[in-house]
Amino acid sequence: MPLNTAHVVLLALALHALNGCRTPLGDADNAMQDTAHAHTNRLAQETSPYLLQHAHNPVDWYPWGDEAFNKAKEENKLVLVSVGYSSCHWCHVMEHESFEDDSVAALMNERFVCIKVDREERPDVDQVYMTAVQLMTGRGGWPLNCFTLPDGRPVYGGTYFPKKQWVQLLSDLSETWKREPQRVLQYADQLTEGVAAADLVEVVEDAAPVTPAELNAYVAAWKPSFDRKHGGPDKAPKFPMPNNLDFLLRQGFLTGDDELKEHVRNTLHRMALGGLFDQVGGGFARYSTDVLWKVPHFEKMLYDNAQLVSTYSRAYQAFGDPLYRDVVERTLAFVEREMTSPEGAFYSALDADSEGEEGLFYIWTKEELEAALGDDLALATDYYSINAKGLWEKGRYILLRQEDDAAFAKSQGMDPDELRNAVARINDKLFQARDKRERPGLDDKALTSWSALMVQGYCDAYAAFGTPAYRDAAVRNMDLLLGKCRREDGGLWHSYKDGKATINGYLEDYAFTADALLALYGITFDERWLREADALVTYARAHFSDDRSGMFFFTSDLDPALIARKMEVNDNVTPASNSVMGRVLFQLGTLLDRPADRADAERMLGHVKGSFADYPSGFSNWAQLAQHLAYPFHEVAITGPEALERRLEFGRHYVPNRVFVGAERESDLPLLEDRFLGGTTIFVCEHKVCQLPVNTVAEALEQMGR
Repeated sequence: MPLNTAHVVLLALALHALNGCRTPLGDADNAMQDTAHAHTNRLAQETSPYLLQHAHNPVDWYPWGDEAFNKAKEENKLVLVSVGYSSCHWCHVMEHESFEDDSVAALMNERFVCIKVDREERPDVDQVYMTAVQLMTGRGGWPLNCFTLPDGRPVYGGTYFPKKQWVQLLSDLSETWKREPQRVLQYADQLTEGVAAADLVEVVEDAAPVTPAELNAYVAAWKPSFDRKHGGPDKAPKFPMPNNLDFLLRQGFLTGDDELKEHVRNTLHRMALGGLFDQVGGGFARYSTDVLWKVPHFEKMLYDNAQLVSTYSRAYQAFGDPLYRDVVERTLAFVEREMTSPEGAFYSALDADSEGEEGLFYIWTKEELEAALGDDLALATDYYSINAKGLWEKGRYILLRQEDDAAFAKSQGMDPDELRNAVARINDKLFQARDKRERPGLDDKALTSWSALMVQGYCDAYAAFGTPAYRDAAVRNMDLLLGKCRREDGGLWHSYKDGKATINGYLEDYAFTADALLALYGITFDERWLREADALVTYARAHFSDDRSGMFFFTSDLDPALIARKMEVNDNVTPASNSVMGRVLFQLGTLLDRPADRADAERMLGHVKGSFADYPSGFSNWAQLAQHLAYPFHEVAITGPEALERRLEFGRHYVPNRVFVGAERESDLPLLEDRFLGGTTIFVCEHKVCQLPVNTVAEALEQMGR
């Protein structure tokens, strides 16, 4: 029987009698010598920026692999699996306090075999041990520190530990293993059982079709947790959660729910005007530490910015707000400037810290602002809230805004164009001054899954604004991704850096890349993208599929087994790989007229839809698949010499439940069969049953009830 959380926590407390573990405040070869450092360990041979950060710790770190576990078995030692990522602030804190300390490292080296893991390179390892820690403590986060048996089964763990507590834990746990090994082994058996069972879905055979009533009940369960003043959820920290906003935006328009529309608008406004958005350089930080979206956790992740480009682009189509266009354009400018390699690959992250202090690169003293701005200081003071609202700590200010440009210009009696020019001048001065500072660290590896999200973002921006450079960037990066990260067997590599692709791909790589390929097809009508998506799904079916449920495991059957083969189900800051795969199957089934693919998507949804109302924010991408099935879903076929021009015209409108298919000349795609009538023609269809063909986008929108 799977362990429940309470049982596991009691066992953990019995095993280790500390007062409790702190959680984060947020969410070598021995002969090797390095004359520039007092210590060098095996991580110096790795390419991960995070692992390289620890290459000169006195801790004798191993990378994940058989070498470490074989050593643990030979010496009968417990293993420390310590997981983090390069831009993680509390990872840096624990490294400085404990892992760089010679006496602490000596204790770790004497009593444990220590493994460092980059969670972005090895999300499979992270998932397993994060689940274990969450079962034990009820919380999770990074750094993640999990102790295991020599065979990898977890026995104890937590997140950030202050140095004194960490030393005590090392001593107590090693003594327990030495004196009471059977007790530890018994607990490991039970905990491993709980880890294996944690993400398994309950198979629901022949689930009833999803209905609008179910989605209405889901939304009703979610609404009480809205922050109706500041947007987002009514708690801190606040994460942007783009897939939440996308679902709510779609639902608002599909059902005419003005409350949902207003919540999305308010959230997007507050995020764009607050400290979460880099007002000077563009781009979003990972999350806000408060309910106001004022004080960010200053790291910038590619996956956040990629998804928020998509969300703001769709919101611009829905509302036409110039603020949203500005956010998209400035975020993409940031991505091109700071997150794109000369080769065209997308980097993973920018650190929160510089000069050893979080956020220092982005915040300002009054003296710094005076020196940078000169005569523009007075306007910038009002515009960027250089007052009690923007004050953070140590006399420093976070730049944020209280109102958008239209409202500010009106309140100041300024012409909008005059304000626009003045703000551009202010931002340029601040950018030039900031550019002289020590920059935050860059994680320069490119991850296939996150890069695919960025391709999707460029596609959505092109659809909304028609900027050719956005389409070209999407095509260029997808060509690079498939050229560098495609395996000889047709699969994908997960990570790319310095010209080398490594680590067998995970389900997220296949799901996100297939989704991006479908988006590329939708804006270019180039059928090679459709074929590539279909090939990746075919590969994923062969190596990731679970015959019992029709869902997909996170890891390939070609990978060495971990203690549990996990299945990613819940949507989070990125959507679950299974929910993305479900939507991909639905789209492929529609575009290629394969009812079996759509049936598989509906079967996957049937296993999880009963849990929607229990955890609303954790199923929003699944709920978008439910929207496809519960409400009219339009197949929009565009044929003829101006097919791409007509497709671009649709981008001026928000049309949620639809898929576009088209060609300028004859095509073998089922939805285009007998659709070439001479000239450019639009067919609006549902389940391949089409209304009368029309020639204009306005007529097609009318047929769709828009």
